[in-house]
Amino acid sequence: MINSKASRLLAFAALGIKVTLGAVTLESYEDTFSLADSFDPIQAAYWTGLPHHRRTPFAVAPDGTTGYLAYLNADQTSVLVQQVDTTSFTSVGDAVTITGTEAGGLVAHDDGFAVLIKTTATGSENLPTDDMPIAVVVRYTDGELSWSTELNGPSSYGAGSIGRTATPDINGDLVWSESAGLYGAYYVVTAYDGDASGHYGDAISYVDASGTRQDSTEGTNTWGCSHNTGIGFEAADAAPFASVCAEDQGAIWLNTNNRGMSNVGQKISNENTTNGSGGEAMYGMSGSYSNLARFSTSDLYIFAWQSRGATDLTLNEWMGDGYTACSPRWLNHNVAIAIASDKETLSGDQATSEVGAADGDTQITWVTEDDGSDHQNIHVEAFDGSNALVTYETLSNPTCEPLPLSCTGTFSGTSFQVVSSSGELVGSPVVDDSITVSGDIALLGDGRLCWPYVKQTWDLSAAKDSGTPTSTMSFACASLNGTSNSIVTASESTTAAATETATSVDTLVNIASSATVAETSAAEATSSALSATDVPQSTTVSEPATTETTLTTASAGVWPTGSWGSWNPWGVNKHFGRSGCPHCDISHRRSEGSY
Repeated sequence: MINSKASRLLAFAALGIKVTLGAVTLESYEDTFSLADSFDPIQAAYWTGLPHHRRTPFAVAPDGTTGYLAYLNADQTSVLVQQVDTTSFTSVGDAVTITGTEAGGLVAHDDGFAVLIKTTATGSENLPTDDMPIAVVVRYTDGELSWSTELNGPSSYGAGSIGRTATPDINGDLVWSESAGLYGAYYVVTAYDGDASGHYGDAISYVDASGTRQDSTEGTNTWGCSHNTGIGFEAADAAPFASVCAEDQGAIWLNTNNRGMSNVGQKISNENTTNGSGGEAMYGMSGSYSNLARFSTSDLYIFAWQSRGATDLTLNEWMGDGYTACSPRWLNHNVAIAIASDKETLSGDQATSEVGAADGDTQITWVTEDDGSDHQNIHVEAFDGSNALVTYETLSNPTCEPLPLSCTGTFSGTSFQVVSSSGELVGSPVVDDSITVSGDIALLGDGRLCWPYVKQTWDLSAAKDSGTPTSTMSFACASLNGTSNSIVTASESTTAAATETATSVDTLVNIASSATVAETSAAEATSSALSATDVPQSTTVSEPATTETTLTTASAGVWPTGSWGSWNPWGVNKHFGRSGCPHCDISHRRSEGSY
């Protein structure tokens, strides 16, 4: 006789509904969320023009149920924030529209939200050249603007020496610590005057609950890692918050204690990089979110990234003694994780800096380790104090070039792997070819991890600078379930489903296909949306105290030679030589919060 759980499997299969069992159970809510304005789901990678998911920041309030979604409209003129019903994943109430050109991080509160955006500086003096935008934190309470605070621009911390900075791309994150009573923002900067004019780095700013910038807070930094398009940032009980940077001189750093690219911090990984390009370890453009996570309230953190491994370490002559360059082990990327015992300390060995070492990646815990497929768009978030979820996309039959950038290939699915707080893999990954991750992974009060994505055909075979605008958003969630996994679909035999090994089935994937949910229509949301708010309005600053696949590649053991154009597979014209690298002559190579 078939047991009740197996009966449900048979019924679900008859309906054509996919059920996922195992270490995690996946749910999808396809196109349930109506956007108040259209959204372009693709942002081109900076160097290659290859498609990246345009980030849609998502956050859940301390009450565990109130969610908020932020996104840039397709016209790229406004950042919209909408409340999310985390049961049906439909829109709630009015959309808030803020003048801006990038949504770079979101914090949900029980009474509203704070969002990190890129927008135009205010004032009439010392403005960024070429109308470059700046980073701004905007706080809304009960649907009304509470404050907006400029993080750089005319009021830049360090304006008297290094120079004032702008933020052409945020490519960073915003976090909040209730214990510290502080927001922290980590974001990309370029100086438009002063000693660092024309060069690129990153900055960390802290803002209190009233919107006052706290430049005297430990961890505030005006200039850190070189050409950092890989940022990891997570709240801590006190400042400085946990931070990771991927720079373009050959390493990834846990730099909480120094904010720079110095061996005063902890060297997570040796990476094959080149001047101006850090290898997209945290996904590059539109990345730098959900890659550094805290295991609940413990001191433990987990970091996840894409790596090509490291071999044959040599002296980085530009950086000097104690710093290395390396060759890649593979030209494709694999998924790597590291555990930190606290916000400043790795729990295992640091990456070696021994010149002449044949292997430079022996300290890494690999989630994947193969040379036949590429892995990218890697994210991580903790379920609790003991388990985290690592997600990554796989490309089969990839074509990868020596310069440390993305690969092209055929998208073959997103994997969901549970990892313990000791760095052990729990079970096998669940793979889904219809769900992607394009926004922050957030923990709900019921223990699920959920995130937004756009339902689309994900094509990674060629450069693409824009997508088809959408008026809906999908969501997916993962729940801890067990240590084995399988996929059951209507096309598979139902015999196995009728056995005792059917295990627990309590969650449906593709819920939207079998249920009708009430939602606010896009037209309704648009008509009731608040009018655009030109922010920032004011800034208060406290003064500082001071499958088997084929990999197509060039030789992995050789650094690229010749001009970019001689082997550029995407036909773009970017400058990688020292003469074309905007930062390469600036002496911040051993930065401890300065250059």
